[in-house]
Amino acid sequence: MIFHTHTADETIALGEKIGELLHPGDVIAMSGTLAAGKTTITKGIAKALDIEETITSPTFCLISEYYGKKMPLYHMDVYRLEGEEDFINLGVEDMLYGQGVCIIEWSEKVKKELPKKTIYLTITPTSETEREIKLENWHNGDIQI
Repeated sequence: MIFHTHTADETIALGEKIGELLHPGDVIAMSGTLAAGKTTITKGIAKALDIEETITSPTFCLISEYYGKKMPLYHMDVYRLEGEEDFINLGVEDMLYGQGVCIIEWSEKVKKELPKKTIYLTITPTSETEREIKLENWHNGDIQI
């Protein structure tokens, strides 16, 4: 599935529609350049999970945990990790195979360690505000925008 958004608000709205269809145990592996919109779309997913906290990039803390009314959200940024071994040493197994949703930014660095049912989301900026968002291995139903 490929979507096009024209503003940050549209990217958040798409994230919300994706989030409404997520289930406990879903993992979303995100890729995209710096400032592509990975955290922006995560804000929409968090909104759908009834998370009231402000979503920020976990670049420096590596993992941010949020607890909403529907299920937890584990937002990871593995940009600064050396590879799969560092990822596993963070103790992520309970999050990857737990009752929440995992979102992993810069996921290409740890792809070998992700569950087979991982959903892949690639964000490509097409202009300063426009984005092409590609979902692969999506198994949760149709997204209407």
